[in-house]
Amino acid sequence: MDGNIELNKLAEESANENNPKWNQMILREKELYSANTDLRTDFERDYTRIIYSNAYKRLKHKTQVFFSPSNDHICTRIEHVNHVESISYVLAKALGLNTELTKTISVAHDLGHSPFGHAGEKVLNEISMRDTNKKFWHERNGLNCVENIELLENREGYKENLNLTYAVRDGIISHCGEIDENSLKPRKEAIDLNNYTRPNEYAPYTWEGCVIKIADKISYLGRDIEDALRFNILNNEDIQELETMLNFHKTVYDTLNNTKIIYYLNLYLLKL
Repeated sequence: MDGNIELNKLAEESANENNPKWNQMILREKELYSANTDLRTDFERDYTRIIYSNAYKRLKHKTQVFFSPSNDHICTRIEHVNHVESISYVLAKALGLNTELTKTISVAHDLGHSPFGHAGEKVLNEISMRDTNKKFWHERNGLNCVENIELLENREGYKENLNLTYAVRDGIISHCGEIDENSLKPRKEAIDLNNYTRPNEYAPYTWEGCVIKIADKISYLGRDIEDALRFNILNNEDIQELETMLNFHKTVYDTLNNTKIIYYLNLYLLKL
């Protein structure tokens, strides 16, 4: 893990006005009302719209792995998206990417997740296949939430959907972090996001979306281990096996915990 980190190596690919993809990135289904006094960027406006939505509020009652815990310190979905925001900020800033976009995708990426983690997702998929012959997967459901379900009142008092930018909507449906990949880079073409038929079918449209996929995995890996230790589900042998799987250097880090896992994996990725 020795060596210097090359900063801003993806700055030329950042989501900004100089990027050839920019107009597509900030495209909305319809024009959003504007005001001369609004100091926010397009992605910051998306961020505000997301955190005021009901779907975001419901994340506080959804746990990651352990259902209905009596322990208040077990990770919830709203805590998870904040962790992803934190991790993606570090990576995006170091790589020279747009941290406003990673911040916004982070808080939105799990809006469509089921309660009870992936076990709940599996049950909902079985019900959906039985009753509608359509698969349920939370990335698709997240896009459906922001496009067709969630409503906000506009300045005239009428309720409208969130009307998010293409880059954020793409980040939601493209974020699947449960897939093992040897490499990851954004796709070149803009596609109709409703053409997705399964998780991870397409790479994200932006490098910022790619960062979210990685940050999502880093976030739940460390935090799930922490919760498992708190519940005494993992023992010393399990920890030793995890250290081997992670190629964890005990000469540098004495203890395997959430803090060091995040630091180690962030540093590793930035040195690639």
